[in-house]
Amino acid sequence: MSVLQRRGNYGKAMNYFNKTWEFYKNGFGQLEKDFWIGNNLIFTLTNQGSYSVRFDMRHHNGTSAYALYDKFWIEDEDKKYQLNIDGYSGNAGDSMSYHKAMKFSTSDNDNDQHSGNCAVMYSGAWWYKTCQQVTFNGLYRIGKYSVPGSTDGIHWYKFSDYPDSLEFTEIKIRSMYFK
Repeated sequence: MSVLQRRGNYGKAMNYFNKTWEFYKNGFGQLEKDFWIGNNLIFTLTNQGSYSVRFDMRHHNGTSAYALYDKFWIEDEDKKYQLNIDGYSGNAGDSMSYHKAMKFSTSDNDNDQHSGNCAVMYSGAWWYKTCQQVTFNGLYRIGKYSVPGSTDGIHWYKFSDYPDSLEFTEIKIRSMYFK
């Protein structure tokens, strides 16, 4: 199993994940704390076999959930790290299917379908559509969103029916051949 992303209360600035294309391409952070492994490495890993992906999340009230997708890979940089994902199971609700076939967007490389730049609006990169049902790379808020009804923090639409951001997230992949 490989961990691709982790967020938590590790003392980083709330906008620590608001980084440019190059940072997301190559990765950043500390493996035992907040980090993104890098889109080039995610591409390399997920294109050498069949992989599943698991999204773990915990709300500030202590409630945890997960979403598992049987198929997961991304395309290379020339294709803007386009997301391929399918086969949901879990208890978080299927929010990532909304992002299927989307290209990765950062504040300096806008590839979403919105007239604005979703990565700027949500202060973090993701596979935005118009804009999101999931963003694990948004602002790290301890408690409420900045505006009631907004989702400018760390968010999973079908699980986060709360007026505040998620406390912890982790994205992990595993080979489908792992027993």
